[in-house]
Amino acid sequence: MEKTKKMYVTAEEAAEMLGVSTGYAYKIIRGLNEKLKAKGYRTICGKVPTKYFEEKFYGLTVAM
Repeated sequence: MEKTKKMYVTAEEAAEMLGVSTGYAYKIIRGLNEKLKAKGYRTICGKVPTKYFEEKFYGLTVAM
């Protein structure tokens, strides 16, 4: 089976990648989702699109 990149980053994964608490990662994701909502996108609580997350955190790539 072919491996593909994850579509969403969860708060737990964001916390691990950024070296912050899970609670703070939820706060970061909430802020990113608010910006996406302002642009007219639908969002999922506790998750953020991987591509958008990588754009906002320069140099960060999400491993499979």
